[in-house]
Amino acid sequence: MLEPLLGSAIREQVLLFIHARGSGYAREIAGFFQTSLDPVQKQLKRLEAGEILLSCFKGRTLLYRFNPRYQFIDELSSLLKKVLRLYPADIRGSLIIGNEWESKNGSHRKTRYIVKRYRSRE
Repeated sequence: MLEPLLGSAIREQVLLFIHARGSGYAREIAGFFQTSLDPVQKQLKRLEAGEILLSCFKGRTLLYRFNPRYQFIDELSSLLKKVLRLYPADIRGSLIIGNEWESKNGSHRKTRYIVKRYRSRE
């Protein structure tokens, strides 16, 4: 849906995934959308270079999330929220539900990645 605007379907998928789940890593995103790993990694690097995303290591895994200091983060989030509503229900549900897990008492909690510091371009 945003491919004409963003220039890449993979970029749209990366942004939607991170918007829906709060953060993600390349292999996770590629696996979810059943696409090759290399284009996902390239898009993540481009978005980080454009200061839209920040990355940090959690163990050996490089996690990406939105840069809260990005000037248009509110507008981008609003646009992605609208696009996500137009996605097929199964994909939309998997993206959103995948962000939660069931605890022992049956309640749902959102995942939280505890990281010491996200790196940004300076």
